Amino acid sequence: MAIFVGLMSGTSLDGIDAVAVEFAEQPRGTIRTLAAACTPLSPDIRDRILRLCSPGNDEVDALGELDAALGALFASAATDVIRSAGLKRGDITAIGSHGQTVSHGPGAPVRYSLQLGDPSVISAQTGILTVADFRSKDIALGGQGAPLVPAFHREMFDVPGRGVAVVNIGGIANVTLLSGTPNGEVLAFDTGPGNTLLDQWIWHVRGEKLDKAGAWAATGEVDEYLLAGMLGDDYFDLPPPKSTGREDFHLGWLLGRLAEAGDLVRAPADVQRTLLELTCQSILSAVERYQPDGEELLLCGGGARNSVLVERLKTLAGKRRVRTTDELGAPSAAIEAMAFGWLAHRRLRHLPGNLPSATGASRPAVLGGIFSPD
Repeated sequence: MAIFVGLMSGTSLDGIDAVAVEFAEQPRGTIRTLAAACTPLSPDIRDRILRLCSPGNDEVDALGELDAALGALFASAATDVIRSAGLKRGDITAIGSHGQTVSHGPGAPVRYSLQLGDPSVISAQTGILTVADFRSKDIALGGQGAPLVPAFHREMFDVPGRGVAVVNIGGIANVTLLSGTPNGEVLAFDTGPGNTLLDQWIWHVRGEKLDKAGAWAATGEVDEYLLAGMLGDDYFDLPPPKSTGREDFHLGWLLGRLAEAGDLVRAPADVQRTLLELTCQSILSAVERYQPDGEELLLCGGGARNSVLVERLKTLAGKRRVRTTDELGAPSAAIEAMAFGWLAHRRLRHLPGNLPSATGASRPAVLGGIFSPD
């Protein structure tokens, strides 16, 4: 005998139907309804759904299409890397897909984080079991849903007796502070912008996707007044756990700070150099505040390939050793993807994947949903 609960809300939008059903193997095919109920939708929820479902809603249409399109791209990427490794589909236990974050609202009245890249498409097109939707459970338990990579950082880079700060510089920069002590609590959080403002500014001014190796920033000078204004953003003073994204640090935010700084004419390269300084100072300030006696910065993410940024971090780090994870045999550009493969492994073993000290969740939890190709 097995009892399941079924949930459904249909196009009538009258409520959520819930049913408890018993399935018995003997006599064959016996199905018995134990209870059924309907929870009405509030007028506010109903109206919000109706707005999204209205014909001609280009935003929701685009969201649905992009979800499926990204799923297909993720599937293609998985297939390509399997082929590059000289492996076959049957060699792979599971795919762990984080997806593409398009909105992250851990501080919203109803907390959420939205990633696109339909895992059902991934599993169907690859024929491989896929684990996805890693953030939702942590958020449901009161956490930020981010950062989720710190548990993997601890697994990979914790060194007994040494304080190590793993610094991931993606669009947003985050740090994982490893104490090197047995059973030591891991503190991890987003420090603020990593590459995102650098990328958005060079695209805005020059139509280029990125400032390769920081070459353009190197031609500019730091504008201390502008820098001080940006560092005055409330996010930098928030205590962890905390996480952020493009919702906070975007081109509009930068243009607003430029306007606040006054009418002084600034060379675009000076703005780029100041943004690089913002990334570096916000990272080091966070590390020094919460790990004052640390010995090493271990860099990963796309920012680890920005030589100007790396050299500036080395200068600001003082006596702390600064190197990339490449020097330890772990490709710096692939650490996050490795982490979600590891989290998929944890999910299939029914082991927790989050660190409540990093996300703020009420407890450790098994993360991710399983999407079978069958």
